[in-house]
Amino acid sequence: MYKNTSPLKFPNDFLWGGATAANQVEGAWNEDGKGMTIEDCLPYREVGVADFTKQFQFSSRDLEEALTAGPDANYPKRRGIDFYHHYKEDIKLFAEMGYKIFRMSISWARIFTDPRDEKPNEDGIAFYEDMFKECKKYGIEPLVTLSHYDPPVVLATKYRGWYSREVIDLFEKYARVCFERFGKYVTYWLTFNEVDAMLRHPVTSGALIEDRFADIPFEQAIYQAMHHQMVASARAVKLGHELVPGAQIGCMMTKLCFYPFTCKPEDNLATQQRMRSIYRYVDIQVFGEYPNYLNNEIRNKGYVIQWKDSDETDLKEGTVDFVSFSYYMTSCMAAETEGLDMAPGNTVNGVKNPYLPSSEWGWQTDPTGLRISLVDIYDRYRKPLFIVENGLGERDQITEDGKIHDPYRCEYLKEHVMAMSDAINEDGVELWGYTWWGCIDLVSESTRQMSKRYGFIYVDIDDYGNGTYNRYKKDSFYYYKQVIESNGEKL
Repeated sequence: MYKNTSPLKFPNDFLWGGATAANQVEGAWNEDGKGMTIEDCLPYREVGVADFTKQFQFSSRDLEEALTAGPDANYPKRRGIDFYHHYKEDIKLFAEMGYKIFRMSISWARIFTDPRDEKPNEDGIAFYEDMFKECKKYGIEPLVTLSHYDPPVVLATKYRGWYSREVIDLFEKYARVCFERFGKYVTYWLTFNEVDAMLRHPVTSGALIEDRFADIPFEQAIYQAMHHQMVASARAVKLGHELVPGAQIGCMMTKLCFYPFTCKPEDNLATQQRMRSIYRYVDIQVFGEYPNYLNNEIRNKGYVIQWKDSDETDLKEGTVDFVSFSYYMTSCMAAETEGLDMAPGNTVNGVKNPYLPSSEWGWQTDPTGLRISLVDIYDRYRKPLFIVENGLGERDQITEDGKIHDPYRCEYLKEHVMAMSDAINEDGVELWGYTWWGCIDLVSESTRQMSKRYGFIYVDIDDYGNGTYNRYKKDSFYYYKQVIESNGEKL
């Protein structure tokens, strides 16, 4: 249990809210001119907790099957929670909780049916414009992610994903439309969600399918794709600053926090190396250049990354205004893991920490790790921070009278709010805001389940899409409302 070391206090303009992603909530995958995305092609597989990474195994054969599958096939991202048709109802519920900000993403394939199209899809633009107006009606600021794990499927069928340099220009065209059409509604932007994630699941982050890279090492293809995303992000940041006066444009990282399993020097070194691998691409987005350790890593592996002369200038001119991140849990690192218990996590595995409790899915709850993470990131970058994902996935049960009692979620929130307060007031961290992940139940990214629920709002759908799609307020709905009303001082 976390014990706060100072009185609870948050800045008067602190941005409390919630977060979702288009591919996990919208549904309507083939309506109003929306193109297909990679996420529309990922089937739900019943796997155990220890095997959840099998959800990210994806081949050319899987893609071909998905492209010919009927709409009722088991592809949960195609239906999401039907936010596309429920967004007014859902945003009204967010407003009832008192949200100051709502993090969401735009689906590239809804703006351009085919990313090669010259003109955008006006129906897709109309949907997002109306959604932003709905947010503004309730005084809710949108926080928009341009790319959140849903590359258009054309990037895989007509290109080699982000490995193909042509994708940079396609993304810049998409970003320009977003800034030009939505800039009057949106101040806060993120370029790529969990920009480091391509190293763990390259298909959802980069539309990279391993069996299509027989001519080069797949890892080299990933490094090249990451370079292209860095250039694209920098260009988008520069473009956003030009087109949207006052825009605040940030990067977003997966904040994985690892502790040495023992005090052995080897375990400490392994931990340091693991943490560097988490920071390396955010280093580029903040400082505008590759860190030496990443250059050495690529060179020592014998890989050569193709640059254009303009890339160096683009990276320097497109640095971000703030750093945002997801945080759910911590793990341990050991130089030798044989015989040690491993804990599943946020798309990664680590050594299980015997001092921490675990969820049903093996994620180890650690609010102290959030405070440590805030201090580490702020000390490294000296830029404002934003927690854009934090939450707890559990199996919630709805009672006969429509109630959902989730004290575990309220306790998780309480302890992480206390940790944030201490980071601000004791450690001097500049933290702009906090958006709880999956503020409404959605399709889990790591397991593609509905039964792994995060939300303050229950959505009546099971893992196979059965249900009424009705929304119900959980106990945590009222708890978070209280937290926001008191600006984090009443827990």
